Amino acid sequence: MSKPIVVGVDGSTSAEHAVRWAAKQAAGRHVPLRLVHACMVIEAYTPVTLPVSVSEALAQQGREWLREAALLAKEAAPEVDLSTHLRSGPAAQRLIEESESAGLVVLGSRGLGGFTGLVIGSVAVALSTHGHCPIVVVRGEEDRAEKPVVVGVDGSATSEAAVAFAFEEASRLGVPLVALHAWSDLSLYMKFSLPPYGLTWTEAQDEQRRILDEGLAGWREKYRDVEVRLVVTADRPAHSLLEAARDAQLVVVGSRGRGGLKGMLLGSTSQALLHHAPCAVAVIRPHS
Repeated sequence: MSKPIVVGVDGSTSAEHAVRWAAKQAAGRHVPLRLVHACMVIEAYTPVTLPVSVSEALAQQGREWLREAALLAKEAAPEVDLSTHLRSGPAAQRLIEESESAGLVVLGSRGLGGFTGLVIGSVAVALSTHGHCPIVVVRGEEDRAEKPVVVGVDGSATSEAAVAFAFEEASRLGVPLVALHAWSDLSLYMKFSLPPYGLTWTEAQDEQRRILDEGLAGWREKYRDVEVRLVVTADRPAHSLLEAARDAQLVVVGSRGRGGLKGMLLGSTSQALLHHAPCAVAVIRPHS
């Protein structure tokens, strides 16, 4: 990846974690880091003349947040090449625009605008749904640098893109890759239990593992340095991936998997991970 990494800045603790994570990523990939803050003013009229306009006050605050974020980024990765950008308008819209020329957009799980009780921000959901490049939502504060990358595999187009991203990350980070395929589809089991297969549940599970292994053969050949661990579970994908995330530094999923309903731009599995994963989550769209 030669395109810059963009990180959304809003002064929140969550955004600070995202800045540190993104700075290390940018330094490791040898790409620029763009710190972006977007502020929007809803015009209001008053007979009282204010000494400083609301828009200028918000801009000043934005510049201060960007300055603080730059210090955090340099602290996390002194060698990183960074720039700060103050933009006007809705944060989600501006970051979606940024994603058109970015290699990665990084966000905190919930910004200053989040409501108490919400564990994922609206900007993160918007970017995961409409972004033009991979989106990473940084969750948790624990240092997980030595832990593996986990990727959800289900054979869909977005899953294939997620696998490509996950292998590249595992190779660059020098950590194992856990390729997880979860299946709990009774109709799929019934298919395997009928001729010409005639398999038991355990045999069907083994067959799923074989299919997963064969599906990753090309990637394993390309990334021979990556230790690959195959995991097949007869469970819901979201539950299995959340369990695997407990011992991971990054979970990679497609924006919508094989089971997604037509018209849904963000699948239930990716939404569950964005809301509940204990580590960073990368959401990959088909064109990412």
